[in-house]
Amino acid sequence: MDEKNYTTVKEFILLGFTTDPCLQRVLFYIFLIIYISSLLGNITLISLICADSWLHTPMYFFIGNLSYLDLWYASVYAPQILMTCISDDKRISFAGCLAQFFFSAGLAYSECYLLAAMAYDRYVAISNPLLYSQAMSPNLCVSLAAASYFSGFVNSTIITSETFTLSFCGNNVIDDFFCDLPPLVKLACDMKESYQAVLYFILASNIITPAVLILASYFFIIAALLKIRSTQGRLKAFSTCGSHLTAVTLYYGSILFIYSRPSTSYALERDKVVSVFYTVVIPLLNPLIYSLRNKDVKDALRKMLDRAKFL
Repeated sequence: MDEKNYTTVKEFILLGFTTDPCLQRVLFYIFLIIYISSLLGNITLISLICADSWLHTPMYFFIGNLSYLDLWYASVYAPQILMTCISDDKRISFAGCLAQFFFSAGLAYSECYLLAAMAYDRYVAISNPLLYSQAMSPNLCVSLAAASYFSGFVNSTIITSETFTLSFCGNNVIDDFFCDLPPLVKLACDMKESYQAVLYFILASNIITPAVLILASYFFIIAALLKIRSTQGRLKAFSTCGSHLTAVTLYYGSILFIYSRPSTSYALERDKVVSVFYTVVIPLLNPLIYSLRNKDVKDALRKMLDRAKFL
């Protein structure tokens, strides 16, 4: 392989899931329904939180930010997935691939930090309920959310710049439905130790560190629950964490499965299925998790529907 081929990759080809035209059409409609449902679910949840004064609390502030992230998170992936399913032209430009990689990484890392902030919010609510509103002041909530976005996109800038300055050895076929780290690493021909060090840094700072903070928060939550004498009181207090725990388990389970393994163990066919789950399905599930399990959200939705009847 001569040096010229290292720098001639100007576009990539996304293979998607299958080359069967009939199956591609079926997948197109499935993903279209999921994407539209995800948009409606997250927009509805954000609208409820903004419109209902009863939901103007720190917990719902963070839930609204999570829905905002999921709204854009799904939009980074779904249009490209739909294109690869319905179009014979599966090309994506180098710049388009870079942009998709940057925004997907930034949103994903931001969500990791935001889930950690939400765990801290639940700890404060359970350990000190009388001073909850003062402890989780609006300024602190905004600062935690802003720090989540800032940290996520700073680290995304680092990993994007490092990844897209790698040399790609002529092969531009990505065996996936979007520009993700594992398939791009497969195409690189100069995996330097410095790049491996950057990968470990990104993994530690954006996935492991927030996960440790979440675990620490729940350790202190359990310690606070043990101080509550009645079993019913403990269950009622811990029930406020149920939705968050479900969201964390689903998100971190799929993320760690994909990115916490060495590049030599990547199995792209298997990883594509897992990638669909955290890129498309989880943004749909989160608003369901936080609405179906939450009486306040259901009451706010009922009031919104009642008001709509009189318009």
